[in-house]
Amino acid sequence: MGGSASLLPREALSEYQELTFLSKQEILLAYKRFSELLPKEERENACSARVPKSRILMLPELRANPFQHRICQVFSTSDDGDHSLSFEDFLDMLSAFSDSATLDVKSYYAFRIFDFDDDGILDRKDLEKLVNCLTGQDEESQLSSAEMEQLIQNILEESDIDKDGTINLSEFQHVISRSPDFASSFKIVL
Repeated sequence: MGGSASLLPREALSEYQELTFLSKQEILLAYKRFSELLPKEERENACSARVPKSRILMLPELRANPFQHRICQVFSTSDDGDHSLSFEDFLDMLSAFSDSATLDVKSYYAFRIFDFDDDGILDRKDLEKLVNCLTGQDEESQLSSAEMEQLIQNILEESDIDKDGTINLSEFQHVISRSPDFASSFKIVL
């Protein structure tokens, strides 16, 4: 198992197993990967260190994700607003994106990631940002105003059960429950 296991106290490992959807091996691998993102002199204290967002975004698993910045923002507990991640933030992120996470957990975090203004609803601005993240921001791939409006209208017609012009968490989870491949596509595997 190498040195990484010896630096993660056995009690902490057991606690992380109870509090996440991750196995012992996945937690140890997460610890190793998290430690590798730290400067050498900080690696011995990885449990208490924070990794800057810029380093987290270097992970190949996040590099190509169009929501990489929002993912760091949602899972960061930093008081500085720098969206750095502690080891526990990192585990929370991996747990939510793991194959073992429940559909409710995955859909809750997907909703938070897509709620760009953190107001608890997906409104037209959130949906437009969401579509732009998925289609790309460059001129060739960007939708025209009419296409964007039609797409947002279609999304709301399909998802906005109470017809208030927004999508709340329960409406979002209802839509996700009818999407069989959501759970398998909402994942990060180290």
